[in-house]
Amino acid sequence: MITSGLQHVAAMYAGVVAVPLVIGAAAQLNPADTTLLMAASLFTAGIATLLQTLGIWKIGARLPFVNGVSFGGVAAMTAIIAAEGASAGLPIIFGAVIVAGLLAFALSSWFCKLVRFFPPVVTGSVITLIGLSLLPVAFGWITDGGGEGGSSAPMGNIGLAAIALAITLAVRRYARGFLQSVAILIGLVAGTLLAIPLGMADFSELGEAGLFGFPTPFHFGPPQFSLPAIISMCIVMLVIMTESTADMIALGKIVDKPVDEKVIAAGLRADALGSAVAPVFNGFAASAFAQNVGLVAMSKVRSRFVVAVGGAILVLLGLCPVAAALVSAVPLPVLGGVGVVLFGTIAVSGIQTLVQAGLDQGENALIVAVTLGVGLAPEMAHGFYAQFPDSATIILDSGISTGCILAVLLNLLFNHLRSRKAEPPPSPLDAPTEPKVTPQAAAHLH
Repeated sequence: MITSGLQHVAAMYAGVVAVPLVIGAAAQLNPADTTLLMAASLFTAGIATLLQTLGIWKIGARLPFVNGVSFGGVAAMTAIIAAEGASAGLPIIFGAVIVAGLLAFALSSWFCKLVRFFPPVVTGSVITLIGLSLLPVAFGWITDGGGEGGSSAPMGNIGLAAIALAITLAVRRYARGFLQSVAILIGLVAGTLLAIPLGMADFSELGEAGLFGFPTPFHFGPPQFSLPAIISMCIVMLVIMTESTADMIALGKIVDKPVDEKVIAAGLRADALGSAVAPVFNGFAASAFAQNVGLVAMSKVRSRFVVAVGGAILVLLGLCPVAAALVSAVPLPVLGGVGVVLFGTIAVSGIQTLVQAGLDQGENALIVAVTLGVGLAPEMAHGFYAQFPDSATIILDSGISTGCILAVLLNLLFNHLRSRKAEPPPSPLDAPTEPKVTPQAAAHLH
């Protein structure tokens, strides 16, 4: 159980710590505070995973379901930070996540009835948009750690990033089993070891990090509640709930457990409660980690208690600041090189979802085209919405939020309001009898 639980942790570890690294760089946090964010993310991911696997009352799907920090909120959170200025945006983010989590908890029982408005053409567009929006962050790490990638990168940074990327690809291509599933982690470790003799790795924070430490509640100040930020994070929660629903359906097929609306509602409550509690310990919104769904299919270990052990390991790692400090010592160019794979995989997963959307039917291709075009505007043209009020830019500068709203509205216009005689579009709940879930295909929105 311990080794299988560790495998689940290894498969999702890089994804858990990547989000606080992005947010820490955007908020210009010092290494100690960035370490605290990573420890908090590990700790809250463990709590959310235990909620999903073991369950309490009507909370938790009671499936081998791993939860962690969602990539879906990164663009929205960086937009909030940009509007508020550095670390001043963190309390506003935490307040928005708390409200969004509580609202999602209240809506869980009814969300399954609304899921037909989030068919593959909508979810695929949003997932693709998330991956494409995050790629500039990876190139920003390679350039100067600023997360924008707008200036020229030193040749040494490019070389180190390229080597880390090559190692990750080589492990993925030639390794087997457990090593193949942790290719990203191996790329991070190997790149960091290579950076040591080049003087590009800084381990000074390790000496200051304690072996044990409980995450300080509201370390960055009490939560603040801003309506534009709350709206933005509520949109993110809708995306998270849609993705978790699809993952639960796929996982239910793998473990031969029927997944009905009751199970989905219980799983969504665990997502929502984990998200609402996470900001208390300086964490972010929680969602399903789909690569772990693929790991269940590959390993054939279907026990939810094995994944619960993985959740307990995540909690212990979150209580060990040294573990988080070790990750924060990874040079940003190495993170950027590996991030190309990590973020690019999210975009590819969205494309795989779009393949199921029937882009040759109706105006689905037009929905995708407009969603991606408008959603990428903040990344392709920085300052595009600069003339708008600050309260509006918090939403507009998050291409994910704008794109999600646009995709839903366009889907309603072209696929729901055309004719009452037309057949309704298929619901994501109408899962195929034998879904093909592999680690490669399943690794999408975290």
